[in-house]
Amino acid sequence: MEYRDYYKLLGVSRSASKEEIGKAFKKLARKYHPDLNPNDKDAEDKFKEINEAYEVLKDEKKRKLYDQFGSNWEHGQNFQPPPGYENVHFGGGGGFGGGGAGFSDFFETIFGGGGGGFRGGFQSGGFSQGDFGGDYQRRPRRGADSEASYELTLEEAYRGGKKSITLQEQTSGPDGIPRMTTKTLEVTVPAGIKDGQKIRLAGQGNPGLNGGAKGDLYLKIRLMPHHLFKISESDVILDLPLSPWEAALGTTARIPTLDGAVEMKIPPGIGSGKKLRVKGRGLGAGARKGDQFVRIMIQVPERLSAEERDLFEQLQKVSDFKPRNF
Repeated sequence: MEYRDYYKLLGVSRSASKEEIGKAFKKLARKYHPDLNPNDKDAEDKFKEINEAYEVLKDEKKRKLYDQFGSNWEHGQNFQPPPGYENVHFGGGGGFGGGGAGFSDFFETIFGGGGGGFRGGFQSGGFSQGDFGGDYQRRPRRGADSEASYELTLEEAYRGGKKSITLQEQTSGPDGIPRMTTKTLEVTVPAGIKDGQKIRLAGQGNPGLNGGAKGDLYLKIRLMPHHLFKISESDVILDLPLSPWEAALGTTARIPTLDGAVEMKIPPGIGSGKKLRVKGRGLGAGARKGDQFVRIMIQVPERLSAEERDLFEQLQKVSDFKPRNF
């Protein structure tokens, strides 16, 4: 295996915190994302490399193995349980759980049921095969479902469409030792998908046992921060700065949305904090599609020219406007 310095790929030190690793990955992901670099094979390869590095370094157990064994981190332990082991439960009342299948299911989960079962005199810690009700039987078992986070820009979430994603999955090698491999999947993102929603990829989860079907993979959507928009459930919020005279006299402003800019009339006398609505420019779909709200934020000049100061002082003298009632 060719050695890859995951820390160097992400541009962080070996002592970097999980938060620092996450920030470095997001910065590089935005730079090399295939959607932002169409037909750029180098950017695509770089994106795959940093994704691979992040998948290892964000996981404490994988990172510990990588720090200890480097290129051979996947083989750093003599035994690693396969997917689904964490779902094995040992019941109360002594011994292995009370459903009659605990002992067999335990070994089926760990060793995959090879060789047609344990026969004749297998003993461990005082237990024998006969203590658990007959010969071990191989039964097909569906693989466990798995979940992965998938980050989208607000524009990508609003438009939806087909995406190519690269993931790491744990598979069993020829020697029976679990190892991580990289796979690329084509995913259709529903238009208007919201933060926290999940996309189900049938048959892309953990492998089954004894010929059982694979589980499903669920992609949990995480929306990346945007430099203009904020999200409130299905609605999009944009802060619109206005000058005092624009707010007082009214104006027409060009408003960016996730579906292109629109012209909006700002009524005279509007106050800071008031909201205007652009219907149907939020997230979601159909009757549940949200709106975009434009929140007025009145700004004043930090520095005034002599003429500006004189005009404001004249306005102060002639105006009977009282902003405070207390």
